[in-house]
Amino acid sequence: MTVVLVEGASDHRAVMTLAARLGRDLDGVDVVSMQGITNLARHLGQVDVGRRTLGLYDIGESAYVARVLERTGGDPRGFFACDVDLEDELIRALGTDRVLEVVDEQGGLTSFRTLQKQAAHRGRPVAGQLRRFLSSHSGHKLRYAGLLVEALDLDRVPPPLGGLIASL
Repeated sequence: MTVVLVEGASDHRAVMTLAARLGRDLDGVDVVSMQGITNLARHLGQVDVGRRTLGLYDIGESAYVARVLERTGGDPRGFFACDVDLEDELIRALGTDRVLEVVDEQGGLTSFRTLQKQAAHRGRPVAGQLRRFLSSHSGHKLRYAGLLVEALDLDRVPPPLGGLIASL
């Protein structure tokens, strides 16, 4: 039995979508959205003894995750850091042109173009604008997580996400 701890609902969706695309049987695997990395210690404390625990988190939280794992006796080899976050990993893996195609397919391109025109975002790299777009509206991260994973070529899966799935 394995528990996979992920930061939020969008990470949960990405893990579930990729596992399905790869035909991975998740019988005996509980993928748990912690609703934020700061809930890691509490969730680790709820895992039954003997269950293997894996995780996915943002690289900016590495020091925190390391402290919690050390304090709770967790195995850091089962925890995979996304650089900068999962959305950034997916944008890099797909390329900005493909992400824009997915946004367009969902009817969001006009909204994205409006964001690009805002003073705070003009001149920023498109990848950064896309990260902001994905987090700018309630539900965008969750909605696009599965769509972006569906759009991935399976030979371009981001290493943290692929490493997590391979460890199951």
